[in-house]
Amino acid sequence: MNSVPPGAAVSETHSGAVFFIGDRAYKMKKPVDLGFLDFTTRRARERACHEEVRLNRRFSPDVYLGVADVHDPAGAVCDHLVTMRRMPADRRLSTLLRDRAPVDDALRATARLLAEWHARAPRGPRISEQGTRDALLGRWAESFDQTRPFHGRSIDTSDALEIEERVRRFLAGRAPLFETRIAEGRVVDGHGDLLAGDVFCLDDGPRVLDCLEFDERLRFLDGLDDAAFLAMDLERLGAADLAERFADWYAGFAGDPAPSSLRHHYVAYRAFVRAKVACFRHAQGDAAAAAEAGTLAEIALRHLRAGTVGLVLVGGLPGTGKSTLAGAMADRLGCTLLSSDRVRKELAGLSPADSAAAAYGTGLYTAEWRERTYAELVRRARRLLELGETVVLDASWTSREDRDLAADLAGDVRAELHAIECRVPRSVAAERLRSRPRGPSDADPAIAALMAAAADPWPEATAVDTSGAPDGSVARALAAVRPYGAEHVWHRRPRLAPD
Repeated sequence: MNSVPPGAAVSETHSGAVFFIGDRAYKMKKPVDLGFLDFTTRRARERACHEEVRLNRRFSPDVYLGVADVHDPAGAVCDHLVTMRRMPADRRLSTLLRDRAPVDDALRATARLLAEWHARAPRGPRISEQGTRDALLGRWAESFDQTRPFHGRSIDTSDALEIEERVRRFLAGRAPLFETRIAEGRVVDGHGDLLAGDVFCLDDGPRVLDCLEFDERLRFLDGLDDAAFLAMDLERLGAADLAERFADWYAGFAGDPAPSSLRHHYVAYRAFVRAKVACFRHAQGDAAAAAEAGTLAEIALRHLRAGTVGLVLVGGLPGTGKSTLAGAMADRLGCTLLSSDRVRKELAGLSPADSAAAAYGTGLYTAEWRERTYAELVRRARRLLELGETVVLDASWTSREDRDLAADLAGDVRAELHAIECRVPRSVAAERLRSRPRGPSDADPAIAALMAAAADPWPEATAVDTSGAPDGSVARALAAVRPYGAEHVWHRRPRLAPD
């Protein structure tokens, strides 16, 4: 009479089966052709087993023990098994999250493990090809086409359309960002399928399993994309705070200065791919998969909104508090601030505190100097926007010609353009100008009055009264720039090396 050993179990997927016996796990490939993989011959299954062991030893060398042959009753080799140490199910990261167990230390160690592999991982032209802007756009486009039949069923139609529009806009203007990532060696042969269910948190460190082996092109990716996969999965499991901490730890260990927009984009990409898979499962009869697809699409959209690259013009007459507001907005949004007053003096070889006071329209304030200053502002902003950075431009913006220059830039690099005009009663502005300490601006009440008389109307700007408490004006300005509250999603923090 046959008996099943204590603790024995079997787990199946669409492409394989894992047999758990004692302290070992044996993984067999099914003889199937799924299009993206073909295991119909024994030789193909043998190659896949050896490749799985080779790849996964990068992350967990003591778990993947080797490949064993399976013999038929006549003693001939008929199949092959990946032989592994059996991992304790109760130490699976996804299980620990469900049980609300502490996992910070394990996640920090996982971030270090991933960054260490990326530092020495294979690189080269064939690998880099998969990290280009166009390669990523191709993968997105394929997912858009595959999910279109599920609009209004598994995924909200308006969400799906907004996701596609935001993805295409981001990628259209960011080719230099992806070129820079490749030049910096950020595109590597990574893990490719990093999920919380495949990370085991052991006392002597994490074990990361199930590296993607069936299509190497899907494993050739930006290291940040690799980390974003697990960050996305943590958020999917309800641990958004842990997802952000993990991404921060990875960036610190990897010394990766990537803009937050790219991090958001990769999280969104991973969420949408999982949403696509959930759509397929729903079509195959899994009723619960529709809600999962919708949730994952919402995660993707939330991160795409948060990662939108923007050009924010903060303007107003002297004394209206535009520089104070611009600085506060840049801090809250975690983005770059450029000031016309500082750029003008830098171009003239002066420090910001040096006085260049002159009569209206003379000295450093002639039409020629204004044109030169705004052209330089826009030039600097262009490079930052192309690299995925949102930029706040602090200037008066009283000339329609200057505003058109900025609008043309936003259109060229597919950045979202926002205009904020600071306003206060003239008496308040005059008092501020009389009492403020020396700084980059040289304007006084008389110059402010002349500027007001010459200013072009700015009807497209959101007017913000800055005469009250700063927190109130900052909140109103941010609401105009980020109507979805996206500045609070994984807000970028200083990139410091983790402990």
